[in-house]
Amino acid sequence: MRVVTGPTDRVVVVGAGLGGLACALHLAAAGRQVTVVEREPIPGGRAGRLSVGGYEFDTGPTVLTMPELIAEPLAAVGEKLEDWLELRPLDPAYRAYYPDGSTLDIRTDTTRMAAEIARVCGAREADGYLRFVDYTRRLWQLERDDFIDKNLDTPLDLVNVGLLKLLGMGAFRRMQPKIEQFFRDPRTQRIFSFQAMYAGLAPHDALAIYAVIAYLDSVAGVYFPVGGMHAVPKAMAAVAEKHGVTIRYDTTVERVLTTNGRATGVVTAGGDHIPADVVVLNPDLPIAYRDLLPGKRRRPLRYSPSCVVLHIGSDRAYSKIAHHNIHFGKAWKGTFDEVINKGLLMSDPSLLVTNPTHTDPAYAPEGKQTYYVLAPAPNLEAGPMDWRGGLDKRYADEILRVLEQRGYIGFRDGVEVQRIVTPADWADEGMAAGTPFAAAHTFAQTGPFRPSNMHPTLPNVVFTGSGTQPGVGVPMVLISGKLAAARVTGGAR
Repeated sequence: MRVVTGPTDRVVVVGAGLGGLACALHLAAAGRQVTVVEREPIPGGRAGRLSVGGYEFDTGPTVLTMPELIAEPLAAVGEKLEDWLELRPLDPAYRAYYPDGSTLDIRTDTTRMAAEIARVCGAREADGYLRFVDYTRRLWQLERDDFIDKNLDTPLDLVNVGLLKLLGMGAFRRMQPKIEQFFRDPRTQRIFSFQAMYAGLAPHDALAIYAVIAYLDSVAGVYFPVGGMHAVPKAMAAVAEKHGVTIRYDTTVERVLTTNGRATGVVTAGGDHIPADVVVLNPDLPIAYRDLLPGKRRRPLRYSPSCVVLHIGSDRAYSKIAHHNIHFGKAWKGTFDEVINKGLLMSDPSLLVTNPTHTDPAYAPEGKQTYYVLAPAPNLEAGPMDWRGGLDKRYADEILRVLEQRGYIGFRDGVEVQRIVTPADWADEGMAAGTPFAAAHTFAQTGPFRPSNMHPTLPNVVFTGSGTQPGVGVPMVLISGKLAAARVTGGAR
């Protein structure tokens, strides 16, 4: 494993996102002097916070799985997760709504979930679900131990017994045919394969290894942190400061200083020079190369689709919805083709509606509700649309119309607060191609083929976050922080 050469006592971490904070905690545990520099007044990066008119909104991820990956960096400095965060398991994890009017509750208890599938789709599908759980559980165990939770420098690092087992399981074939080995009903096929979009691909194009996302989402458990998703980085930052990490908020890093082929520190927009033996960069990886580092990164990347998010404060409540709700349109394969390949908005959208006040009423004034509505959309390279020219409001109106058609009666009239986030806004926040989901997980951008978490020529510059290994999603980003720290400390990962 490549590691940082030379002294590593003083580390500057640029960005207090989940990856940067996890890295800082592991480095503090290893005795390093760590300074985190964050441009915003709060920690979290994409897992930020928006407060409008008494309503509170999580600005980034809303789904939390694998809380043990939060516990890990806390445990590194001797802290317990339960002392810093209250996590509530969600039951159901999701409620899926289909065009034929049927619904399916996704429960993490496999016995109850099998009964739910049998009720909606029949006994044969329930049997397929149980086989799918066994398959994806083995898939996750193999992938985590041998590939995800490990720094990979070359394809040769993949060659182990685990690779042979994964090959034997068909993990490097396409996801959709693998899903069809377990499920025949289009409803179950959709709910256990839509997660490929998180990896930036359609189920028909993604590798079967990404079926593990469905395992994490649907079997391992979905949780809600009291106080919202932003409570996670807030807790991690508090623990880091307790254990000696300095966090400088409201401080923008303008560039990484280099001398004789090594980073020597960073310069802030205020003109401060913060010296460092090692610099860890948490901004979106292509943006870090573009804005903070000397030279240019030549390798072109294929980016994941983006999304449009509506943050809505409302006086309307809907008793039949769950915390997380997925509303599938009639179209399926064509929808992915529109967004990913044609650069078009979905003509028949599938939508995620999260209702945090379903679990935590403190998100809104008394008697009110908050909603987070997500619609997949093309990134700015696939679909360079004029989001500033009124498209944002027109598309938001279209989403509200679709929601009312799908059962949210009077939804538009109940809106008291609305904020629209488009690919143009994601780009303004420093995300390449205007997507919060980073580089797509194509075969050529997976594992050792994904952009490395070590700079190719500056031996003491390390990266963390979704743009590098192992990839996209809260669990992967938390792991990326540990992997980055191991590059500094020479740890086994």
